[in-house]
Amino acid sequence: MRGEDSQAGLFLTGEGVLALDPGLRVMGLNQAAGQLMGGEVQPGDAFMPNRVLSGPDLADFQSCLDGALARGRSFGNRRARVLDTSGHQFNCEYSLNPIYGPGRQVIGVILSFRDLDFAPLKEGRLDPEETLPKMPRLGYQALFENLAEGIFTINTRWRITSFNQTAEELTGYRRDEVLGRHCWDIFRSDLCGSGCPLRTTLETGVTRMDQDVRMLDKGGRRLGVLVNTSVVRDRSGTVVGAVESFRPLSGLEPCLEGGEHKNSFADIIGTSHAMQRLFGMLPDVAASEASVLISGESGTGKELFARAIHHHSPRKAGPFVAVNCSALAESLLESELFGHEKAAFTGAVRSKVGRFELAKGGTLFLDEIGELKPELQVKLLRVLEQRRFERVGGTRLIPMDARIIAATNRDLVQAMAQGAFREDLFYRLRTVPLTIPPLRKRREDIPLLVQHFMGQMNQRYGKEVRSLDPKVTKLLMNYPWPGNVRELERVMEHAFVFVKGPVIFPANLPALDEFLHERHGGPVAVPGPHDDNEEPGPRQAIERALAQSGGRRQEAAALLGISRTSLWRRMKEMGLS
Repeated sequence: MRGEDSQAGLFLTGEGVLALDPGLRVMGLNQAAGQLMGGEVQPGDAFMPNRVLSGPDLADFQSCLDGALARGRSFGNRRARVLDTSGHQFNCEYSLNPIYGPGRQVIGVILSFRDLDFAPLKEGRLDPEETLPKMPRLGYQALFENLAEGIFTINTRWRITSFNQTAEELTGYRRDEVLGRHCWDIFRSDLCGSGCPLRTTLETGVTRMDQDVRMLDKGGRRLGVLVNTSVVRDRSGTVVGAVESFRPLSGLEPCLEGGEHKNSFADIIGTSHAMQRLFGMLPDVAASEASVLISGESGTGKELFARAIHHHSPRKAGPFVAVNCSALAESLLESELFGHEKAAFTGAVRSKVGRFELAKGGTLFLDEIGELKPELQVKLLRVLEQRRFERVGGTRLIPMDARIIAATNRDLVQAMAQGAFREDLFYRLRTVPLTIPPLRKRREDIPLLVQHFMGQMNQRYGKEVRSLDPKVTKLLMNYPWPGNVRELERVMEHAFVFVKGPVIFPANLPALDEFLHERHGGPVAVPGPHDDNEEPGPRQAIERALAQSGGRRQEAAALLGISRTSLWRRMKEMGLS
């Protein structure tokens, strides 16, 4: 693959690509985007999402767009119904990635999208020599370098032919160190020997999405990344290489040597009694082939537990394939799970491999299983019992060789009572039940999580934040955290946007009602681990703070938002030793 082909290779996957500035002005677009949008969008034009999206799809797009532009987040595998210029609707999958300028400031966003129905856009229309002559302010190389994901391409001989700036930052390798070398010599992942998603893509043409991989950086540090792969074709349709993008797994700690995270089952953070109980169960659960049902509120980290089980199981060399049962339209979910044959339904212009096949030899994670429609519950139950399935529109029986881990934030017992969830499927999935406690039930883990997020965000934002103001510590410990760990991460990220020095102050926190109440001198309560609604008196608050800090008065005083001297004086007055 020639050097110029490797740059164009990013856009040879049948995707339309738009580059937008913060004001949603089009900085550039490729030929596929022009085809899907009727050729009416030109550089300098305003991109108006409400012309092509409506309802919940528009709201979701706007939320992702705000996250990409304001916080530098990436969003992938989003689904929507899109209206083209001819007035026809089609199913679309899109992703949003920030574009970084000098100082790692977000200067725009890359919107890539593809028509899942393959109606107006056909593969093979893009030339390998395609360029973006209508992009006066930003060219291909700048887009390639400033995407938030690490990206590299290989030729058919497995030699690396391009390597972007983010890939350099994530791996520690310079571009001149990797070009021309075999990819397995650089990444040394746990799937390089077998189950490599890039090999599967190059040999079969199947696109792999969000594959969970552990790789080594230049210094030998183990990193968890999510990998997407796709083939690169020339104008005649011949495969000339493959492209892979990778990004760090959010919320995971690197797996360090020497057992530095011995209390966290490698990736999960927590020292509370509830978490330690789960850590004690996980090795036995991982070693088995039993189906697992993980329950817990949204944001508690159910997928982290599922990934931990997979990576400590005999199937760890196989893929980890995740499906969100609530994120896909009902008409698409069956095809996503089981695949379909060509002409199985309108728009099925070619055969497609489903998630059950992609998970062969590994683990299939069914998130939000409680949202599965009754008719698909029947089909899933049949597959779990018979261990084989058919593609939509097919007749050939395909063996199922994947372990099933399901997760839900719904009360499935109540759903069964209401007739919304099948009892036989519930007990088939619930061979081993795991319940992840909400953050308000394990408040002693909050300081550890805060330190973890501070380390992550210091690196991400290039800051040197070292501590929290005692008032902030008190606020974080007292807040009920309805969004759990995910909400704590967002609050910390909000603080990092506005903090100017080494200490986070209350003014840096988001304007949540509870936080504002505390800032203006409202009552302080330190809830206990077993009763969130109890309002303790001063003595009980001090006792609980001391219990949470292991008797260390400095930490207990920080939890209460008072000085160590004030705490000692109050303890003497109350006869507490």
